[in-house]
Amino acid sequence: MNVVTEPILAPESEGQTSVRTLFLSDLHLGTKGCQAEKLLEFLRDHNADVIYLVGDIVDGWQLRTGWYWPQAHNDVVQKLLRRARKGARIIYIPGNHDEFLRDFYGTHFGGIEVAENTIHVTADGRRFLVIHGDLFDVVIRHARWLALLGNHAYDLAISLNTWFNAVRRLFGLPYWSLSQWVKLKVKNAVNFIGEYERTLTAEALRHRVDGVICGHIHHAVIRQAGQLTYVNCGDWVESCTAVVEHFDGRLEIIDWANRPSPGKTNGRPDDPGFDVIPMSSNHHRD
Repeated sequence: MNVVTEPILAPESEGQTSVRTLFLSDLHLGTKGCQAEKLLEFLRDHNADVIYLVGDIVDGWQLRTGWYWPQAHNDVVQKLLRRARKGARIIYIPGNHDEFLRDFYGTHFGGIEVAENTIHVTADGRRFLVIHGDLFDVVIRHARWLALLGNHAYDLAISLNTWFNAVRRLFGLPYWSLSQWVKLKVKNAVNFIGEYERTLTAEALRHRVDGVICGHIHHAVIRQAGQLTYVNCGDWVESCTAVVEHFDGRLEIIDWANRPSPGKTNGRPDDPGFDVIPMSSNHHRD
């Protein structure tokens, strides 16, 4: 298992927000639900020397049933490859939708490393297991046909979500995820999310680290579970969220779809639209 420990210096990037580390998951490039244009805006605005792609970046499931690859999706790939050429370290941890890359652990593509999982060391010395998380999803592991069926239903919900937000924009209303709201209102889904978080936290405990950073369930959160920290990056289909590590080791969820309008914020942690959760290193374990 790789451990990212090298010192990272703040880059000088005029007009960009510089962070120590960037975590992205569940882009689902190759699907109509992927909000690639918003992702491109986010990547243009944020610069990091280390970028983790935490699974389901390219949706191989969808591409096998029908090819969909607009220019914006290609632009995302080119943007990441350009970051790698300019010296950023990019670690790609495949998920279930891009499982075809699991045959290439330990190899590089255009400067992007492919790994099963890894350990990330924050600036304040905490160690996080970085993993997609699908291997701890009982449906994915033991009832793949049911997962594929659910994937089609999910695609339908995302299509409805796209139309729903198009109408909201006509009335000047901000983006709101209908599909995510429905998911969180279903009791079984809420129970699944809670169980998933507990399972991933237990996996972090097994690895003797301070927390876990994952994806898979499209539900961005930073939650403290005793001495362990559970972090989920969210997605770029429903919520347009990412996790960043600042140069002091602080982890933050960026909600890009609902960010404040330019000129209305100075980027302070208490500004609306930024879910900032400072984490101290006092509970760091050996």
